[in-house]
Amino acid sequence: MPSRRATAADPESSGLAPYARVREALLADFRRGRYPPGSRMPSESELVERFGVSRMTVGRALRDLQASGLIERRQGSGTFATQPHKVASTLRIRDIHEEITGRGHRHRASVHLCRAEPAPRDVAARLGLSKGDAVFHTVIVHFENDVALQCEDRYVNPACAPGYLAVDFTRMTPTHYLLDVAPFWKAGYTIEAALPGAREARLLGIGRTEPCLVVTRLTENRQTPITLARLTYPGLLYQLEGAFEP
Repeated sequence: MPSRRATAADPESSGLAPYARVREALLADFRRGRYPPGSRMPSESELVERFGVSRMTVGRALRDLQASGLIERRQGSGTFATQPHKVASTLRIRDIHEEITGRGHRHRASVHLCRAEPAPRDVAARLGLSKGDAVFHTVIVHFENDVALQCEDRYVNPACAPGYLAVDFTRMTPTHYLLDVAPFWKAGYTIEAALPGAREARLLGIGRTEPCLVVTRLTENRQTPITLARLTYPGLLYQLEGAFEP
């Protein structure tokens, strides 16, 4: 008797239900870069043929990916890969310009540092570089109605955004630019209450003993770290907001 070929939808080969195996196989394709943002995905018929499962099984797998924000299904046009940065997460990465203007207020940015420099040991380790490798470094203060709201201290891997230093960051935020040229696949972050450093206090116009909210965030593109940012907010001017709905 011929040997039974295990497919990506074969529950006996992994313990997963058929639709889950199709979903996981497609997720692996995304991680390998097989479907760039905006590219057309295979049709349901093609996926049925590839995985040897029913159309219902393929449909359920695609609905899971759509619910996760990885694909967009357009009536009459097909299925397309979306921008990974649009995937909903616990802490949504949002452009501070959009955040401020969304409140009906005015945003402006003041650039205090924009240069290439040797990567410090800790930064190099986080960005997958060697100590002393070139890294892009910016320090920018964002204002809401002329009140300093955020000090953004950011390091960028030059391999991911080679044109970074040529951007006018008084007109476009680093977040906006990087989401366009180097969409991330995953992000990690920490949130803590901390005192500002000497430069942060000076740029934000606050005292060294005034508590701040500090968000440290690392984003990665499949295998390569893109950017490491430390975002410092005066504690009296900023709050985290959330909502729950059953």
